[in-house]
Amino acid sequence: MSSKIKSPDNLPKKPGVYIMRNSSNEIIYIGKAKNLLNRVKSYFREKLDRPKTQILMSHFDSLEYIITNSEKEALILEANLIKKHRPRYNIQLKDDKRYPYVKITNEKFPRLVITRNITKNGIFYGPFTDVGSVKKTVKFLKSLFKIRTCSNMNGPCLNSQIDLCYAPCEGNISEEEYAEIINKIDLFFQGKYSTIVRNLKKEMNLAAKEEKYEKAAVLRDQIQSIEEIMEKQFVDLVDDDLDQDVIAIAKSKYEIIVVIMPVRNGKIVGRDDFLMSGSEYDSTSEILFAFIQQYYGYNRHVPKQILLGLELDDKDLLEEWLSDLRGNKVRIKVPQKGVKLRLVKMAEKNAEIIKHQKKSLENSLVELKKYLKLDKLPRVIEGYDISNISGKFAVGSKVSFKDAKPNKKMYKHFKIETPGPNDFAMMKELLTRRLKLIEDDPEPDLIVIDGGKGQLGMACDVLDDLNLTHIPVIGLAKEFEEIYLPNLKRPIIIPENNKALHLLQQVRDESHRFAITYHRKLRSKNISQSSLDEIKGIGNKRKLNLLKEFGSVDNIKQATIEQLKNVDGMNEKTAKNVYEYYRK
Repeated sequence: MSSKIKSPDNLPKKPGVYIMRNSSNEIIYIGKAKNLLNRVKSYFREKLDRPKTQILMSHFDSLEYIITNSEKEALILEANLIKKHRPRYNIQLKDDKRYPYVKITNEKFPRLVITRNITKNGIFYGPFTDVGSVKKTVKFLKSLFKIRTCSNMNGPCLNSQIDLCYAPCEGNISEEEYAEIINKIDLFFQGKYSTIVRNLKKEMNLAAKEEKYEKAAVLRDQIQSIEEIMEKQFVDLVDDDLDQDVIAIAKSKYEIIVVIMPVRNGKIVGRDDFLMSGSEYDSTSEILFAFIQQYYGYNRHVPKQILLGLELDDKDLLEEWLSDLRGNKVRIKVPQKGVKLRLVKMAEKNAEIIKHQKKSLENSLVELKKYLKLDKLPRVIEGYDISNISGKFAVGSKVSFKDAKPNKKMYKHFKIETPGPNDFAMMKELLTRRLKLIEDDPEPDLIVIDGGKGQLGMACDVLDDLNLTHIPVIGLAKEFEEIYLPNLKRPIIIPENNKALHLLQQVRDESHRFAITYHRKLRSKNISQSSLDEIKGIGNKRKLNLLKEFGSVDNIKQATIEQLKNVDGMNEKTAKNVYEYYRK
């Protein structure tokens, strides 16, 4: 890398990447060039016609450059540097690490796992926006092809005993046979369902010919399962063997919605949508170029053909780079008629719908800001709740909403240590413990507490103790959906059909759901490890009924035979067993 320079006069006439910095030495823009001197000089003209360039140069202080061997190398380096430094004035694909990938592990007998981390080892598919569908698909494939799920190979597990795994740990399947199964899973994620079915039918016919009827029956069931999936989930479009991605965008004021629809063997096999930021002054062509550069540069499957709604500048350079990634020729096309044009129009329509949905969510934040008289838009809202039974198994939950949507990676459970029942003190502990984590978990724009004046007052005390009184907090009372604000004697009422109220209700209800789910988990774990298990005549059902009735084992110990006998499922003999067991 060169040393910092203030003007382009001494730049070489070679391909490379230039890095612009402001007076605070922050990187504000990274660009590529076929000719560094000519490209960078264009920023220093007296009259700059593009608003983005004017704004960029108003912050410019110095630049550095890196020479590359070709424009293609500059393209790759530019993408890597943008991802690493995320400069303010570059068009950027927003980080999609929240989406899961499916990974075929790099092992002697590979496994199929869901992960959010991309590494150099293994084969990855994704990202997938529908987590539920991914889990169902992976579960389906594991049971269909009977691949191993255990992380070690220490002998046959339950799955092998119930015929859900070929048990390679016992030598029941060779590496070559297992590799054939993994190849079928690979074809599945590429969308080549017809190829899988065709190969399975050949294997089935051969097995039947060799009188291996059990194997033939297994293969027949696999064929039927895959054909069912094909019928239920995929839309036939055209008899076309091409491997395609269809990409379209929709512009809003500050962000761009990008929709990508993969088409495999003439069938739409999914739809992903992404946000591009820093693009308000860029052309549609520039935005599409940046998306393709960043999207496919992130360990994704590169199709044979990419369909767009408009021509790109430097299309040949992109095609050359994509062809290198794929290993054979990739074409970027703008269809003018027929099915391919319909596909582009379908993707554009999807992008517009998503844009309006996001606009609607943003409107709810604008409404909320207005009703609560907030200084800024509450982009990050946190909701809190406590769940316990008579103080037992007390837990707290924190849920987080970002831009009016659940941000589940920021959810958090807390085991409450405050003795109960005392919901006020428990909530105080929950808020205090969470808000002490501000350095690791940035502060929200709004805190929502389930409750009225009392709960709100307690929350305000916590914020005051921690010098965080600048964080807005409200109490949402469930009975009449009244909203309590600090320093206001009377609650405010948001109309029941208003999106702002619906958002607050969603935050409140989600925090309650998240708390009670964890509470049930802990209670269930406690139930499964109870001294009641040692008492003759007490099974899981009676144990659960006793704990439901009395709330804890301590209360059961104090109960009379008559009280125990009256519990659902109990009789006098079993009640006497319990009574006597705890009095030995």
